[in-house]
Amino acid sequence: MVVMKFGGTSLGNASRIRQVAGLIGRRNDCFVVCSAMSGVTNTLVDTAGYWKSGDHEQAGQLISGLRKHFEQTCYELFDDEEATTNAAGIVNDHFANVYNRLRSGYDLNNENWLLALGEIVTSEIIALYLNAINIPVTLLNALDFTVTGSDGEPSVEDMRQRIKALTGEKPAGRFLTQGYICLDHQGNVANLKRGGSDYTATLAGAALQAAIIEIWTDIDGVRNNDPRLVEDTFPIRELSFDEAAELAYFGAKILHPSCVWPASSNRIPIHLKNTMEPEAPGTIIRSGIQRKGITAVAAKEGITVIRIRSDRMLNAYGFLSRIFAIFEKYETPIDVVTTSEVSVSVTVDNDSHIGEIEKELTGLGKVRIESGQAIVCVVGDILEQHQDRAVRILDSLRHFNVKMISYGGSRNNITVVVPHEEIAGILSSLNSFLFGSPLKTNDTWLISQE
Repeated sequence: MVVMKFGGTSLGNASRIRQVAGLIGRRNDCFVVCSAMSGVTNTLVDTAGYWKSGDHEQAGQLISGLRKHFEQTCYELFDDEEATTNAAGIVNDHFANVYNRLRSGYDLNNENWLLALGEIVTSEIIALYLNAINIPVTLLNALDFTVTGSDGEPSVEDMRQRIKALTGEKPAGRFLTQGYICLDHQGNVANLKRGGSDYTATLAGAALQAAIIEIWTDIDGVRNNDPRLVEDTFPIRELSFDEAAELAYFGAKILHPSCVWPASSNRIPIHLKNTMEPEAPGTIIRSGIQRKGITAVAAKEGITVIRIRSDRMLNAYGFLSRIFAIFEKYETPIDVVTTSEVSVSVTVDNDSHIGEIEKELTGLGKVRIESGQAIVCVVGDILEQHQDRAVRILDSLRHFNVKMISYGGSRNNITVVVPHEEIAGILSSLNSFLFGSPLKTNDTWLISQE
């Protein structure tokens, strides 16, 4: 069994859906995970915002526009009149339900139900199309097998049992379902947050013990740097799971950060492929990669630095735990940590509770907040073979305003925090320094030893 996940851009219009259908048709046994069509979830988020604020007129206008978009896609996609009518009927039935809900009062359960609409309608249209062109597929509802526990996380074993109940002990044939959406432990519609379709795919891959998990997007795999900001980037053909996890977490737009572990823990390769160029090699993520150089550079924007200084830290045990307990209380993950005898600096990418966190931290010491920062992460074989590698990387950044440095916590990365406006310059500088050498081995550039 192969898991195939298609993102919103890959399903962005009728032409691309036809292309995806051709890719699915190549597989006799596959489990297909579909995102919502491109732009749909953003529109639904905006709709929910207007609904919450009481602006039902604006919410209704957005929903009407979305209904027309789906209807137009159906008319462009299907050649058979009966199939077109059936597809348009599916769209109208769903949106009639939306209009009814919009007349009721807003609550979080209704919002989550609304946000699930994009995946549900998209998947139903695609399943109908596949069956209409003689590519038999069974449509499954992700809400029947993706259920989170009280910690908000799905369980691979629970998903395995639920899928078996739907498909049989040894599923065969083609199955199609939705990504992103799930039920919470109380049975309410919920979701796995942005990028959650990748997570659904790798969870399903682990549950099915798939041979491989294919993530189909609009790019030819992972590149060594951000091509939007840096010239002369190149694709990386192989990544280890550790490298992929580091890159995903620290800003590379390749995978949902949570999605690596289900595949990694079950040793299932992930293949990142380009829907528009299906024969391109893409990037394979797997176990057993032996890296002998620097792999890639990634940047994460929207970072806030929080510095806590207190003489009470000196020779005191439990001080750090009290700091971290405050972040835990407000469910705010920390990215980077640096410490000295009397101070701690941390970074967060979620500032929704920054006011409350700052207030509580002032009980422990002096607090300073710096917003508008960014994390730049160099990923690869940092600690092996060349003892001066980290020194030389940092030396290449001597002309930039480096605020924090994290090194040694992982064999796979060295991380710096810099002002947001310096990202492009730093990425370009690192690109020239790390990847400008003529030495190249296995798609990894080695640092020049001159």
